[in-house]
Amino acid sequence: MGIGHDHFGHSGHHAHRAHAAAPTDCHGLHDRHGHHHAPVDFGNAFLIGIGLNIAFVVVEAVFGLLYGSMALVADAGHNLSDVLALILAWGASVAARRAPSERYTYGFKSSTILAALANALLLAVAIGAILFETAHRLFEPSEPQGMIIAIVAGVGIAINAGTAMLFMRGQEDLNIRGAYLHMAADAAVSAGVVVAGLAIMFTGFWWIDPLVSFAIAAMIAWATWGLAKDSLKMGLLAVPASIDVAEVRAHLASLKGVNAVHDLHIWPMSTTETALTAHLEMPGAPDTDAFLRDLADGLLARFGIGHATIQIERGTDPCKAGC
Repeated sequence: MGIGHDHFGHSGHHAHRAHAAAPTDCHGLHDRHGHHHAPVDFGNAFLIGIGLNIAFVVVEAVFGLLYGSMALVADAGHNLSDVLALILAWGASVAARRAPSERYTYGFKSSTILAALANALLLAVAIGAILFETAHRLFEPSEPQGMIIAIVAGVGIAINAGTAMLFMRGQEDLNIRGAYLHMAADAAVSAGVVVAGLAIMFTGFWWIDPLVSFAIAAMIAWATWGLAKDSLKMGLLAVPASIDVAEVRAHLASLKGVNAVHDLHIWPMSTTETALTAHLEMPGAPDTDAFLRDLADGLLARFGIGHATIQIERGTDPCKAGC
């Protein structure tokens, strides 16, 4: 027997359902998919952030080379990696909004996970470059200009902090959080460079500059570890950290008429959307879609799971009884 489809909107998200197959079939199937709203568009934030940071990278690198400051050059390298990170995150954000196709039935939602992982790798490369150049400078020291360092880095605080503010409202999205962390870390790093510049100006100790450069690399490494760990887990389709599988299983098992829950799978479709599939053993399977509609709404409201596929089983396999 064929499966009929009915499309409708409900509770602020789109959903579709497949009617249950006839009892004489080998199994009954109820399927309902719920979706979150489309990801928030941060296009203007990305455009502004990329433009400001490209300009600042050029200024910072030029002043760092002219006045012999590895702290400025290191910060410029970090900012350059952040420009690339913003471009990656923006591209993934745009791709995630594309409609599904016959080949990519989920669309390109998972591109946000790939972008977050790529950003972590990009930061790791930046750390290596900073450490290499700083070690080189230790063997060929120069006298950096403290005041120039402090002024240029002070401009960096304003640019990076302002860019970070543009992404503050998207922290639930790992892709956007990655962009935010890049900018917030840069603001903190620039503040450290200001302190280093002032310290050099008042003490004349040139070694403060490479010391701060090493500290910058350590701060970047700390932020990179968290981002890499979270994005790698998502790439391996691990259950999102905000969801307790045991609680979800208990919730499904507590529903009226459910005797058992098995084949429960929960995974991230993107950095903002979560999917679930499960088999519910229900001897008295419901005749309407109301049960599935309420179930999907409950999963969305309580766990943030917006794409649920549920298979209803009557507890015995009719095929074994001579279907």
